[in-house]
Amino acid sequence: MNGLLVVRAGALTTVQDLGRAGYAHLGVPRSGALDAGAHALANRLLGNPSGAATLETTLDGVRPRALAPVTVAVTGAPCAVRVCGRPAAWGAPVRLRAGAELDVGRAELGVRSYVAVRGGFAAPVVLGSRSTDLLSGLGPPPLSAGAVLAVGAPGRDPVSAADAVAPPGPPIAELVLPLRPGPRADWFTPASRAALLSSAYQVSPASNRIGLRTEAGPALARARGGELPSEGMVLGAVQVPPDGLPVVFLADHPVTGGYPVVGVVPRGRALDAAAQARPGVRVRFVPC
Repeated sequence: MNGLLVVRAGALTTVQDLGRAGYAHLGVPRSGALDAGAHALANRLLGNPSGAATLETTLDGVRPRALAPVTVAVTGAPCAVRVCGRPAAWGAPVRLRAGAELDVGRAELGVRSYVAVRGGFAAPVVLGSRSTDLLSGLGPPPLSAGAVLAVGAPGRDPVSAADAVAPPGPPIAELVLPLRPGPRADWFTPASRAALLSSAYQVSPASNRIGLRTEAGPALARARGGELPSEGMVLGAVQVPPDGLPVVFLADHPVTGGYPVVGVVPRGRALDAAAQARPGVRVRFVPC
């Protein structure tokens, strides 16, 4: 049988691809890999299309067993990679024989690692995506021990070892997020808007795939009372709930919300970095 058997599921491991674009009007979030760059790189190392499904781990990795020979790659948060107890490459193709166990260890830097398999994980497609959406419940459930993960037909050959990922640098001490103001920046006082762009926050332990929550920074004071009717939300929207502490919406964010959005972090490397920011990391917003 072609596939992988989950021996250890980890704290939170989900199947992710590029998400469900185009269904927000039906109330369906986009979802998809939080660190889109790491997801795409894992697939490129194996010759997969960028949209092939990978596994996204959270902090403590995952351990699957190959039911047939497969080739895998691990990217994202650097971690120890072992095959049958022996060290293996991180950021490069690794061949598994039938019965071999791939142990993706605890993240040494960052939060989320990505495990790709040549051919992609063949989870059922729901609304054009194989992604697990923790907010709506669409897609496959988070991994559990004993689950069998089907693998798709391989495409091109994996790239050469010359494309292995460069060794990671030191852990980030500060997450810098570019911010485009609006659409509701005028709901906050000029002093609060200035403080947002000149002060440091910290990543809260309450952060998850829905949003990066902040703490230990200045609460933003409103310039007006009342509440907004619900309006559309986008990836990277910086919403400000009643406690005044900004929340950066990530892949599983709701498609509507009633709290004002002070600005938007554009999609790209900054949001990828937000997916890897651990609790306690300093967060700064800078004008985009």
